[in-house]
Amino acid sequence: MIKVVIADDQELIRESLKIVLDQNVDMEVTALAENGRQLMDMLKVSQPDVILMDVRMPELDGVQATKAVKELYPAVKIIILTTFDDDEYVFNALKYGASGYLLKGVSVPDLTNAIRTVVSGGAMINPGVVAKVVKLFNQMAKNNLSVETGTSGAEDLTRTERNIAHLVGHGLSNKEIAERLSLSEGTVRNGLSNALSKLDLRDRTQLAIWAVQTGLAAAEVEL
Repeated sequence: MIKVVIADDQELIRESLKIVLDQNVDMEVTALAENGRQLMDMLKVSQPDVILMDVRMPELDGVQATKAVKELYPAVKIIILTTFDDDEYVFNALKYGASGYLLKGVSVPDLTNAIRTVVSGGAMINPGVVAKVVKLFNQMAKNNLSVETGTSGAEDLTRTERNIAHLVGHGLSNKEIAERLSLSEGTVRNGLSNALSKLDLRDRTQLAIWAVQTGLAAAEVEL
């Protein structure tokens, strides 16, 4: 059973999402929070598998709450769910460790699929946001900005792992990477896992940032 907490300052949104998600046999909404501060208090008692996090909340917004949650409870997955596709929110939420970023207009099947995806270790970003994220990563590199990502282990990457990292840096999904490199999705998942381990990175978002910072994303795929 996937335990979900919903953090949103609009009661209608909270209750509606709870009704929708509780209809799934593998999901249970265990708590509702109306702001980030209330959410943090709830987490002291018990932690869910996934938090659906609104961005613009009083007292403690979704971006800062994401940062706080990932620092204290790194195993908890976070999906940012908002009506705003503001560049700064997109970047900061992912930088602080959110596993997904979806707009509130997303369909119910896509939302439930996103929850299952992040619980299984994947990342889920609204297709309309992917290009924006990659653009931000590249802009960040041009401005010599960076986030804390490991740099050791790069020389240990195999050609396949480097190619996977390159394509992750362009926002491609595992399925798209598999098609591009003529590999199975299982091989891509293993290569991604190995690359993260060798580079001491947390997730594919950090790998994407690393690929841009090191110039790998701008390089050609090694055939």
